[in-house]
Amino acid sequence: MRIDVVTIFPAFFDILDVSLLGKARGAGLLDVRIHDLRAHTHDRHRTVDDSPYGGGAGMVMKPEPWGDALDQIVERTDAGIRPTIIFPSPAGEVFTQTTARDLSTREHLVFGCGRYEGIDERVFAYAATRGDVRLISLGDYVLNGGEVAAMAMIEAIGRLVPGVVGNPESLVEESHEDGLLEYPSFTKPATWRGYDVPEVLLSGHHGRVAQWRHEQQIERTRARRPDLLPDTDRD
Repeated sequence: MRIDVVTIFPAFFDILDVSLLGKARGAGLLDVRIHDLRAHTHDRHRTVDDSPYGGGAGMVMKPEPWGDALDQIVERTDAGIRPTIIFPSPAGEVFTQTTARDLSTREHLVFGCGRYEGIDERVFAYAATRGDVRLISLGDYVLNGGEVAAMAMIEAIGRLVPGVVGNPESLVEESHEDGLLEYPSFTKPATWRGYDVPEVLLSGHHGRVAQWRHEQQIERTRARRPDLLPDTDRD
């Protein structure tokens, strides 16, 4: 998978060189390229923002640098591959595990990280002529810019690319994969500071363990995220 990121803070994404994603980049499973939006400006101050038409607080990111950056990225894309262009935005659809699964099957993702009061709306319309555009939000809150959201999405998506996680079976039992939160996990020692591992996990009885884990998933989901359960299971 190829991932391009456009940002005014390229150093933010240095973290992609560590952990599983760093190994995946080294192995050629993920081709991640970071682009400085200011490299696509044409004035000595490298200006990427201006005051909004109609007045109002804050500044809006100018369309010219974005157009040039997107043009350059798409022109270097392999022929026949239409990229999915993602703009992190509190005005977008909510990012979920299902979204991550879907995006992990795409060949080329482009993340456009906005700042200030956002990006000139015309950029989204133009981007739709170069790829499939999606505005995506991490949740109902506002961040200072799109970098944190893009990094979270890249990790959630990237780890689902085949080969990135060493044991693919570990992905199946995670929170949200089956609509429920993940069951609690324990390891050695069996007793620690007065807290014991549940006896069923020490029994060696795989059927009982599986049943207990499923019950824990339902109980945990009901307590923490009842909105994920069918109405009949919420009480």
